[in-house]
Amino acid sequence: MSRLPGRRLDPALLELPTLELAQALLGMLLVHRAPEGLAVGRIVETEAYQGPEDAAAHSHRGRRTARTEVMFGPPGHAYVYFVYGMHFCCNVVAAPRGVPHAILLRALEPVAGLKLMARRRGLGWPVSPREALRLASGPGRLCAAMGISRAHNGVSLLDSPLCLRHAAVPFTGPPAVGPRIGIDGSGEARAYPWRLWIPGHPSVSRGA
Repeated sequence: MSRLPGRRLDPALLELPTLELAQALLGMLLVHRAPEGLAVGRIVETEAYQGPEDAAAHSHRGRRTARTEVMFGPPGHAYVYFVYGMHFCCNVVAAPRGVPHAILLRALEPVAGLKLMARRRGLGWPVSPREALRLASGPGRLCAAMGISRAHNGVSLLDSPLCLRHAAVPFTGPPAVGPRIGIDGSGEARAYPWRLWIPGHPSVSRGA
């Protein structure tokens, strides 16, 4: 078994309040060791959702369905859902059991497995340096490039083939902060400054 990059996620990190965890995830590695190969990306953009009070959250007003059930479980698991009939989105479940918070992983800087990521995105190889940096620049692109699907919903991000790892060089901040994207029907929640990203990073999604 080849050695994974970085070091194993410290479980204590998952005890942070949701917005603090959303910041702590910046600069960390998302690793997927799939049968077809290893893909690694550095997290450069996150977005926090804090139901039941957050009108933009799937768990708003305590909504508990087969889709949202994983958010009510312990932190550190993946919440993966299909959106717009087009792509998957991957979240890190946050907050204590019974509190349905999650942090959307919005964008990664590709670190390893770029050829595999490009193939998953339907792109030819080689790609230009700019295309390489944009392989996972958005939640849908991220899941496509990393090979994340509904099959990963509920997996532990501590010790499964899809996992979070501490990078050798962490991001020390401060992050850029702004309103979340694509939540137009959520009233005042549209303005909550719960999107965080590494300032000026070329892999950050549109609007950041």
